[in-house]
Amino acid sequence: MQTIDPITLEIQWQRLISLMDEIDDATVRTSFSTIVGESRDFACILVNQDGYSVCQSSFSPPDFCVILPRTTRHILTRIPKESLVDGDVLVTNDAWLGAGHLPDYVVITPVFWKGEVVAFVGTIAHLADTGGHPGDIESYDVFAEGLRLPPCKLYEGGEPNALVFDIIAGNCRVPDLVLGDLRAIVGTHRLGANRVREFLRDYNLDDMRLLSDTIHDSSERLMRQRIQELPDGIHEFGLDIDGYIDLVHLHATVEIRGADIYVDYTGTSGQTRNGSINCVYNVTYSSTLYPFKCALASRIPNNEGLFRPIHVAAPKGCILNCEFPFPVRARAKTTNNINQVLFGAVWPILGEHAQAGSGSIWPFSVRGDEEGFGNFSVHILPHGGRGAMQAMDGMIPIAFPHNSSVTPVEIMEVRSPVLIKQKEYLPDSAGPGQYRGGTGQLMTFQSIAQTTLTARVRPDKMFCAPPGLSGGEPGRVGTVRVNGSPIERFPPIPLEYGDEIELRMPGGGGFGPVSERPIEAVLADYRRGYITREGALRDYGVDVAGDAR
Repeated sequence: MQTIDPITLEIQWQRLISLMDEIDDATVRTSFSTIVGESRDFACILVNQDGYSVCQSSFSPPDFCVILPRTTRHILTRIPKESLVDGDVLVTNDAWLGAGHLPDYVVITPVFWKGEVVAFVGTIAHLADTGGHPGDIESYDVFAEGLRLPPCKLYEGGEPNALVFDIIAGNCRVPDLVLGDLRAIVGTHRLGANRVREFLRDYNLDDMRLLSDTIHDSSERLMRQRIQELPDGIHEFGLDIDGYIDLVHLHATVEIRGADIYVDYTGTSGQTRNGSINCVYNVTYSSTLYPFKCALASRIPNNEGLFRPIHVAAPKGCILNCEFPFPVRARAKTTNNINQVLFGAVWPILGEHAQAGSGSIWPFSVRGDEEGFGNFSVHILPHGGRGAMQAMDGMIPIAFPHNSSVTPVEIMEVRSPVLIKQKEYLPDSAGPGQYRGGTGQLMTFQSIAQTTLTARVRPDKMFCAPPGLSGGEPGRVGTVRVNGSPIERFPPIPLEYGDEIELRMPGGGGFGPVSERPIEAVLADYRRGYITREGALRDYGVDVAGDAR
C-alpha cells in the first residue's frame, strides 16, 4: 500500500496552502469592489477530483471553506465532471446550494492534468449587488432578494458565456463591479490551475488522490482522538437572540459519544418572514463546525477530514434549516450566534477554548450615483467587541467568527461621498468579569452627496446582550441613530446632504465573577480608555479617582 511519509506530507500540504494564498492575494489585487478587495469577504479553496476540500488560503472565512466543497459536489451532479473541458468555469449563487444568500457567488474551475480532472480551484465571494429590493433585512421571500443563478458555465472552453454575463449584468445595479470581480476571480483560478499543474509536475504525480486521502485520513484521526479525550455526555443550552421584529430562540443539544459529536437544534424557533434572517442547512452546518474545529484542532489547516466526526441535525422548517423560498439575505444575523449557543452548552468541557458572547458584525453599505464617484456601492464590515475567555480578556473589535477585515476609512471616503466623522472605542460597553469582554466601538457616517444616497445597516444585539460565561456579565447592547433619533427597523435608509447615521456596537461578554478581577486590571482598563471612572465604580466597585492617566 502506497503511503506518504510525514515530512513529505507537510512539505506538499504547505505548498498547496501557499498556492491558495497566492490566489487569495491576486483576488485582492485584481478585485473591483470594496466588499471583496477591502473587506476580504471571500474564500479560496482547493478541492480534489471528487469535490472534497484539501486546503484553503490562510485568510479565508472558515464557513465558506466548509460550504464550497458541498456546493461543488452538488454542481457535479448537475454538470458531470466527465462533460467538462479545459477552460470551463462553473458558477451559482443559489442560496440553498451555496453559502446561504444570493450575494455569495460560488465559482469553480476544474484543473486538468494529463487529460483528466485532478482538482478544482474554488472561490466564494460576496459580490457588490444581486438586484432585487434595495434593502437588507426586510423581505418576504428570496424572489425579492435578487437574481438566483442556477449552476451553469460562466466560461466554456476558456470563452465567456455571453448569455450568463448578460443575465448577471442586466439584474444588478453596479454591473461593472460585479462583472469585474467575477472576471478577476476567473483570472486567479487560471493562475491557480497553472500552479497545481506545476506542483504535480515537480513531484511527478499523475493526480492528487493519495495526497488528498492522506490529508483527510490523518486529519480525521486527529479530530477523533481529540473528541475521544472529552468526557461522554449530553449538553443542552438555549439562547434568545435579537431576530428581527420578534426575538428568536436558538436551542442546541450536543452529545459527545466516543469519537463523534452530534449536534441537534430541535427546539429552535421556526422559519420567519419577519426579516430575511433564515438560514439554509449549509450555513448552519458550517457555523456549527467552526467552534469545535477551533477548540479541538486549531493548528490543523481546514480540510474535509476534520468535518467527518461532527454530525449536525436541524429540523426542516426551523430558522436554522429554512425551506425555499423563505428570505435569507441577512442570515448572518442568526448564524453569527450559533457559536454562542454551542459555547453555552459545552463551555465546561472546552475549558480555555470557550468564549463569551461577542458584539457581532454590523454590515453597513451605501450606494448611489454621484458626480465624481459614478455609480457606486461601498461596504464596510465593522464589529463589536469579542467575548472574554477563561484566561483572556475579550479582544477589541475584530472579525468573529470569520476572517473579514474592515474597509479603511480612507478607502470608503475616496470611493463614496461619505464622511466618517467618528471611529472610536465605546467605553463601558464591555461585559465585566474576572476577564472582561472586548470593548465595542462607535462609528458615525455623514453624507456629503448632492444627491440622495441609499444606506443599509444590519445591527445585532440591540435587545439581547452578548452573554457572559461562568458568572461573567453580559456586554452592553448596541444602538443605531439617524440624525440623533434611535431606530429599530431597518428598511433602506435615504440619506440627504448632511444626514448622519451613528452605530454604537456592543461590547463582548465577560468570563468569570466580577469580584475576581484584580484591581490592577481595572486601573489598566481605565488608563486605556476602555472604562470610565463611573463604570469602574459601578461595575467593579473600584474608585479610580486617584489614578493618574
